[in-house]
Amino acid sequence: MPRPKVHPANRLRANTACTACRASKKRCSGYFPCTNCIHKGRDRSCTPFKSLPNAGLRNRLVPPSQPTVEAPRTWRGMTVDLQTPLRSQSHDIGTPHPEFDKLQAGSHSPEVTHRTHPRMLRNLQGERVYVGKAASLSFLQLLRDTVTQHIGPSQFSHNGGSEDMLEAEAHHDLLNFSQECCTVDEKDRFIQNYHAATSGFFNLSFSDDVSSTLISPEEPKTDRERTRAAIMDLMVAIGAQSCPNDRKTLQAERFYFARGQRRTFANMLEDPSVDLVRVFLLMSFYMLGACRRNTAFMYLGVASRAAVALGLHAESPGSISPDESDKSNERSRLWMSLCILDLLVSSILGRPSAISPLLPENRQEPSDIGDGPPDPGLVASYRLSLILDEIINCIYSEKAASAQQADLLLCKLNGWCEYLPRSLRTSSLGHKDQSTFREHTIGNMHVACSYHFAVILVTRPFLVSALSVRLARLHQSLSTGDPIEVPEEDPAHSRLAAACIDSALYMLQTCLEVHRSGLLLRNMCILKAFIFAAALVLGFSMFSHREVDSEIDDVFRGALTILRMLALQSAQAAHYLEIITKLEAAISKQRQRLVAQARQRRSQYVTRIFSLNDTPATPQTQGEGDEEEEEEEAVNTTPPLSHSVTSYAWLHSDDGTAAAVSPPMIDGTLFNWEGMDLPLWDSFPFLAESTTI
Repeated sequence: MPRPKVHPANRLRANTACTACRASKKRCSGYFPCTNCIHKGRDRSCTPFKSLPNAGLRNRLVPPSQPTVEAPRTWRGMTVDLQTPLRSQSHDIGTPHPEFDKLQAGSHSPEVTHRTHPRMLRNLQGERVYVGKAASLSFLQLLRDTVTQHIGPSQFSHNGGSEDMLEAEAHHDLLNFSQECCTVDEKDRFIQNYHAATSGFFNLSFSDDVSSTLISPEEPKTDRERTRAAIMDLMVAIGAQSCPNDRKTLQAERFYFARGQRRTFANMLEDPSVDLVRVFLLMSFYMLGACRRNTAFMYLGVASRAAVALGLHAESPGSISPDESDKSNERSRLWMSLCILDLLVSSILGRPSAISPLLPENRQEPSDIGDGPPDPGLVASYRLSLILDEIINCIYSEKAASAQQADLLLCKLNGWCEYLPRSLRTSSLGHKDQSTFREHTIGNMHVACSYHFAVILVTRPFLVSALSVRLARLHQSLSTGDPIEVPEEDPAHSRLAAACIDSALYMLQTCLEVHRSGLLLRNMCILKAFIFAAALVLGFSMFSHREVDSEIDDVFRGALTILRMLALQSAQAAHYLEIITKLEAAISKQRQRLVAQARQRRSQYVTRIFSLNDTPATPQTQGEGDEEEEEEEAVNTTPPLSHSVTSYAWLHSDDGTAAAVSPPMIDGTLFNWEGMDLPLWDSFPFLAESTTI
């Protein structure tokens, strides 16, 4: 029976066909590589029969194997304007059709529904605070749920229901501010550490008269002098916070931050000023290092509102006279510094940014920045922060993440990489002193890790999708029950998941190189969040693979090494270390379980009958053993456990007996439940000590 006619308005016609489909007179999908060429294995040679008049689409249709010299800002054959947000780019500039990834990858759905969800945690005062789905804490909760589903309760997942957000208590010491806490030389050394700690994030340039407050012991009299003195106090405090903690350094850190904070709030924020923006930016950075992220987030909001009141977001070269070029450069650098820190902290916590609505449509650094001293690290971080803002808006503001948008965002990141100056890619050994070399190296590391963090945020939803399918297939391959239908892994999602793993690997390798050179500071407030996010990605990958990748394992253990060093002075890093250590134990348990199940499938005709680990720890007499066995049989009516399923729980049958539906078995022996300190029945209360996030 012939098929019914299709109305012309409903016919799907391609504007152009590829060369092969046109020659064979077959219908072409119109996207390259087309469906026919993909099925026949000639996707790399699939090219349009004729070029389109649109230059953006023409650049997109170039096969990935043929690099375009005229358009260096391309990735996988697509061209994207780096200065235009994706939401304002129309399809006529080369945006692929929403079905492009479906045709290319053969996926039933090119979008991935977010499995990370926002969370409401509690601060020290018991108030609810918001953490968005882009935050690493939300991804951590998803990872805990996944681990529990496959290996059951563990030390890694037992505090998944905790609602406390880890924050350190504020110190309110009674200090005498009439005398200095350290000498001028010590303050100068702390300020050198401050420049290294903020390199790549800050450039709070001043005029020369501000540095005089470093030497002058006189108490400031006016509000302007008080604010500028607070700036220097906060610089010293951040530098002392980054040094190895001894009694005198810790005293100096608390002294100068408390004095700087007191001087800041002396006039109760009556008048906005450029120095006031600097002060709150510095206090926010200090609070991040002091494990008080909510306070840092609020301080950034004050700095943002003050910057808007001063018009830093709307500054243009025409509004500044030539005589004020130096001040114009300072304001431009201050605005870029504020954008970098605000967008980074907002993305780490998954919260809306105060700066994001103020960003112009033409997203580029102010043109008058070139009149001052060059700072390639600041400019590169600013450009990257704008792309990071697009990532949050495009990927995490919707219910699902589109592979098409992820490709376009990665294209922008690739274009950003191509225009990085050589000074940010290599370690310059031409510096005369160690402090300058350290500042340069840490600044380059900050820029590189920010880039890898942005790639992780783009691709992490697809990592969850791909590895979830991989875990399901792994469970199916080892299961002895009836086979169930497992969806195929989407090639597009797998490609993006691989990019996520590679980016986490490169980030941690970069941090390890700097750590082994002895250049890392003792408190890296942004870096510890980057390392935690990358370690979670690698841990998820290790948990989902049967094969062991030695490179990933070594880098994962390197992340623990860095966190162990940072944990000496940072409560947040110590908590990250605890989480990643427990994740490592869960990965080891998963691998043991997979090995045991694989051995069981191979050895169907032989079993292990004796193990030294099964021997009781303390000898007992014959009578004692008989009595214990009788008591155990009287209390425990649980039938023998079956080890044909991968996750275990306890259910109650109709007759009141407890039935085990999953096996706590490792290599043929019962798992030691006593070492887990966890409840075995749902009716038991949760008695473990409350932990925080």
